[in-house]
Amino acid sequence: MRQMIYKRFERFWHWSQSLLMLAMLITGFEIHGTFSWLGFEQALQWHEVGAVALIILWVFAIFWHFTTGEWKQYIPTTEQLVAVIRYYSKDIFFGKPHPYKATPERKHNPLQRFSYLGFKLLLAPVIWLTGLMLLAYPFGLQVISLPTLSALHLLAAFLILVFLIVHVYMTTTGATPLSHIKTMITGYEEQQDQAGEEIAQPAKKTV
Repeated sequence: MRQMIYKRFERFWHWSQSLLMLAMLITGFEIHGTFSWLGFEQALQWHEVGAVALIILWVFAIFWHFTTGEWKQYIPTTEQLVAVIRYYSKDIFFGKPHPYKATPERKHNPLQRFSYLGFKLLLAPVIWLTGLMLLAYPFGLQVISLPTLSALHLLAAFLILVFLIVHVYMTTTGATPLSHIKTMITGYEEQQDQAGEEIAQPAKKTV
């Protein structure tokens, strides 16, 4: 059965955020001297442009989540948490079906909820706070030393990179390696029965 899981704005927000975060990671690591590509000045300029664009995107995303009630998708729950952990640590290697079925009302499994909430409440605030403090540093707004501030910002960037790598890996654990990516592009997910076979039913028309 094919049903709409992710709305149009969610897909736009997801892919735009992904591209901006990737661009900021690349330019940010170049600023720190990890490699040389654009040059320090251009890397810094594009890093700041990406930061402003991402802040604007997040403002719209936060507004959308709260006005539509979609913020409830990130409320943590332990329901089926053990079953989902067992699936990813064991059952997936034996071809067993995923214990959690996504619906428009419950899009994220309990493990996703905890990881996304951790990103939003821990990693995101640290990267943004340290980033804004770095931008303000040349203007005399100095709270902690520049080396400490830079180190905290870089540490948060590395943790976000790890989060993205794990996130990309998890997208390959669907019915096919590209099925989750396809869902985030089209918005539709192919629901499966307990035997792992797709249920061939006509898709409902969604406005």
